Amino acid sequence: MQKNLYPQFGILLIDDEEAFLRSMSIALERKAGFTHLYRCQDSRDAMAMITEHPIGIVLLDMTMPHISGDKLLQTIVTERPDISVIVLSGLNQIETALDCMRLGAFDYFVKTTEEQKLIEGIKRAVRMQEMHVENQALRRHVLTNTLEQPDVFANIITQDKRMRAVFQYLESISSSLQPVLITGESGVGKEQIAQAIHDLSKNTGPLVSVNVAGLDDNVFSDTLFGHSRGAFTGAESARSGMIEQANGGTLFLDEIGDLSPTAQVKLLRLLQEGEYYPLGSDRPKRLRARIVAATHQNLTEKQASGHFRKDLYYRLKIHHVEIPALRHRVDDLPLLFEYFLTQAAEEMGKTKPTIPKELPILLANYQWPGNIRELKALIYDAVSRHRSKVLSMETFRSVLTNNGPSAPQDPSANNTARVFFPIDQPLPSLQEINDLLVEEAMKRAQGNQSLASRLIGVSQPALSKRLNKKTS
Repeated sequence: MQKNLYPQFGILLIDDEEAFLRSMSIALERKAGFTHLYRCQDSRDAMAMITEHPIGIVLLDMTMPHISGDKLLQTIVTERPDISVIVLSGLNQIETALDCMRLGAFDYFVKTTEEQKLIEGIKRAVRMQEMHVENQALRRHVLTNTLEQPDVFANIITQDKRMRAVFQYLESISSSLQPVLITGESGVGKEQIAQAIHDLSKNTGPLVSVNVAGLDDNVFSDTLFGHSRGAFTGAESARSGMIEQANGGTLFLDEIGDLSPTAQVKLLRLLQEGEYYPLGSDRPKRLRARIVAATHQNLTEKQASGHFRKDLYYRLKIHHVEIPALRHRVDDLPLLFEYFLTQAAEEMGKTKPTIPKELPILLANYQWPGNIRELKALIYDAVSRHRSKVLSMETFRSVLTNNGPSAPQDPSANNTARVFFPIDQPLPSLQEINDLLVEEAMKRAQGNQSLASRLIGVSQPALSKRLNKKTS
């Protein structure tokens, strides 16, 4: 069963000529992928059909018996201003077109005009309707600060407000099948966001993922489009591409910033035309999957340097989400640490270890260039090394101290260090916190008391007094 390209609303064709209704329906279905179509041959039944069905767009003939097109246009605009009306006429008259636009028509076409122009006009109306639906949904989510499908995001461990805003945005665009571009540093969880987009859509087809980094032009074409038998040496049988495998679902293209210029042209043509040719075939196939793309690269910079097409970029980012880096989600550190620590202990058959008191400060002050993926790797490595009740610090010290890597500072971001504490352990005393700060300052200053005192904002004599009390 073919999936409707725009499932949240239908298109109603109103015309007294049965032949035109039939031919127009076939053209919209075969050439544009619209399958949620309704036909009305008697203009007196039009308003009842609009009330009965979820109509978003009306194609309206001007010359009809019973109720004329201009009167029906006025009724639709008055009673259902949310519907976009495209007027069709057998006459190319400027005055008639202007009158229809003044009455509230979205667009005006002559029936004898090239069919493709009419289809493009319908697509424009569809995009406008989608934006209206998405804006309403986004406004509802923001005003109520709620999630309608929180279970979809259950596997994304977060309590960050920016991530919640991302979830609300994804819910607002869930009914659209327009492309989505996911950006963010490596390791922030772009694959999980792609999965959430797919789950929210409730599409019947699968989520098919392709990492396009390193694919040359021929492999890219064969992977996405497939090939027919005999298309090249060794092609003994036909093979469906990833696009066809994702039919009715979602095609996730990861590392889209690494596409070669030739592959970018092929992807752009796919998005523009909505169809593709398997290698060795002269029969086109329709794109019936939503495209979700992701990259850790700055596509704006790649455009400026001529390494990424601007037209492809704007096609891909009709919907765009930026996933914040872990260093900007400090509140998520305790949740993620607890989750991965429990997971690692269970997988390795070990008792869940206690977290050392000095570890939270190191974690909160680290820049996490590898983001969540790096945090998970460190925790798993530490759990594999530990032999006592307390988690081994060896792995963390080698990375989280001054000798470890750090990500470039974002001058516009609030980089104030924040400390988290495990929720299943008692909070440390103020004296213990002071001791940890002194210890960390001395490490960073490599034993230089003068420098360490400046790091924590106390005088050198006061620091010396604290160090003496600690060793006495």
